[in-house]
Amino acid sequence: MISSLRIIVSGLIAQYPLGGVTWDYFQYVLGLVRLGHDVYYLEDTGQWPYNPHEGGVSKGCEFNVAYLSGLMSRFGLADKWAYRFPWQSQWFGLTEEKRLEVLRSADLLINISGTLERPEDYRQVRRLAYIDSDPVFTQVKLARGQMDFRKLIDVHDVHFSFGEHLSAAVPDTGHRWCPTRQPVVLSEWHPSTPHRDVFTTVMNWTSYNPVVYNGQTYGQKDVEFLRFLALPSLASPTVFEIAVNEGKTRHAPRPLLVHKGWRVVDPEVVCPNLESYRRYVESSKAEWSVAKNGYVVGQPGWFSCRSACYLAAGRPVVVQDTGFSAVLPVGEGLMSFTTEEEAVAAILHVEANYARHTKAARAIAEAYFDSDKVLTRLITEALGN
Repeated sequence: MISSLRIIVSGLIAQYPLGGVTWDYFQYVLGLVRLGHDVYYLEDTGQWPYNPHEGGVSKGCEFNVAYLSGLMSRFGLADKWAYRFPWQSQWFGLTEEKRLEVLRSADLLINISGTLERPEDYRQVRRLAYIDSDPVFTQVKLARGQMDFRKLIDVHDVHFSFGEHLSAAVPDTGHRWCPTRQPVVLSEWHPSTPHRDVFTTVMNWTSYNPVVYNGQTYGQKDVEFLRFLALPSLASPTVFEIAVNEGKTRHAPRPLLVHKGWRVVDPEVVCPNLESYRRYVESSKAEWSVAKNGYVVGQPGWFSCRSACYLAAGRPVVVQDTGFSAVLPVGEGLMSFTTEEEAVAAILHVEANYARHTKAARAIAEAYFDSDKVLTRLITEALGN
């Protein structure tokens, strides 16, 4: 049992004040608090934040600060956060005196997704841990010789990756990537919630441009989704709904998707915040989704934070294979596929044995994603204990 530590978590809660993003980072905070640690959330990305009500980059940070402040206050953490707005380097939340005192006394800083603009500014913390939430793409960037990125990575004492089983297709970077996964606070997800008769997912059509290394292209979800465009007709009468963002580099072809039988909804309408995102997941019968093309090519053993929440809500998950079967059990509650035929077979199996799959889904979450287990292991490895 590790004694109480002072831990700082970094993330993108204010940067992207959206439901799924909030859960991704806040479950670290909440999970560490549940373990009895003294936890602070600090956000210092150096970027101007996104405001969904303005449809893009915000002209200020009032909405974003209020969103973060409200979240932290709701869970009894009103005096446990700090946010830096890049214009004139304005800090919100903790006083400067308290923020500096926390930095000087902290045992560990967990830099999730490498969100800190300048992690070297936080070297006074005893240990810095980097969490690679985008495996394959992270390693390709390093292998391509992006020295600024390498310097950012190398500032940290220990390196974790959601690529829990990095294959030979993933370039070697000279780092020791410790496997880790999304922590889920199980008490926040409720399998008993009534659900609709619909398979759903929440996704970005694209997040950034494809990258190329040694002649291999590593693309986004759009590449893979188009391979399964006919799924609604092949798996009829199962209904499929996707809450899909337009995409940052290529727009989702909404008319084509609807024509092919997909229900298409706007995530900023159906699941814009913490509560509505949870309701959307819990109101689903199951999840069906593809992965980024780069994950499919690289087979790193990556598993979605979102899919972990579906499992915790007792919702079966049918997702494209990224090599995760090497570390997670598949066959009941969690089904993987590589082809259209396998996807259809998995969906039909879930439909025919639904009660068994729901029970198995929650059991997988309890065994593999419970924040108590995931975070205890992460802290032990981060501190070298």
